[in-house]
Amino acid sequence: MTSTKSNNLPLWVQHRDKVLEQSTDIQWRYGKFPDYSRSNENLAKESTRNHPQGSLEAIVQNLVRTFDVEANFKTNPQQWISVVHDQFSMSTNGGPSYTVSDVVESGTYKLLIGNTQHYKAAEENFETSTNLFHTAFPEGFLWEVLEVFSAPPTIAFKWRHWGHFQGTYKDYAPTGETIEVIGMSIARVTDDLKILSLEHYYDNTKFLEKLTASGPQETAEQQHKQTNFWSFLQHFWHGKKKSTTAQGKTSTCPFSALKK
Repeated sequence: MTSTKSNNLPLWVQHRDKVLEQSTDIQWRYGKFPDYSRSNENLAKESTRNHPQGSLEAIVQNLVRTFDVEANFKTNPQQWISVVHDQFSMSTNGGPSYTVSDVVESGTYKLLIGNTQHYKAAEENFETSTNLFHTAFPEGFLWEVLEVFSAPPTIAFKWRHWGHFQGTYKDYAPTGETIEVIGMSIARVTDDLKILSLEHYYDNTKFLEKLTASGPQETAEQQHKQTNFWSFLQHFWHGKKKSTTAQGKTSTCPFSALKK
């Protein structure tokens, strides 16, 4: 793949730090500028690829990361620079197509996973869905491009999504395992590299199975009930034992009362 000087590239396919530096007067979700410093540190340590600056792989990676920033933090679609607002669509595994407004309302996790055994998109919203995975992966759920198979305007590429399961997922205890998702995407872009559509293809059940493999952990309420139950059994058993002993002492001789 040929490389291009980054200075000649549109802002939305440059490093996301540069995109954020030039994002002014933005309506940010949570009312604040997102901080990717920890993510950048972890990417530097854990990425399996080091794409040359200006290469097609780096351009695609930067474009999708810019889209991810906007999907998660920019609540006004008109302020997105990575997509063509009135034409954009996104789908997963040949499912329904979603617009920019859908992404703003529901978030990427909900739209990319859908309804599965261990995750019900219909029962989640942007906040609950985001909190689920931020809690499960407190060090971040990182993403990188592995390979690019075709050049614009139709870009086919392979990617890797991964994180360390160090926090709870719903009622499931963390295992510390590194959970990895491998997938493919097709991005159709304009001449100036804005996204017209994104199609994602991956197994949306495997990583959820790993998140739930340890089985649900007991809640504090369940532990309290169990403790009370065993306390009751112990009290009942000891009481019964004492009663039996006492009865045994008084009934040793049936004529004992007559001897007094």
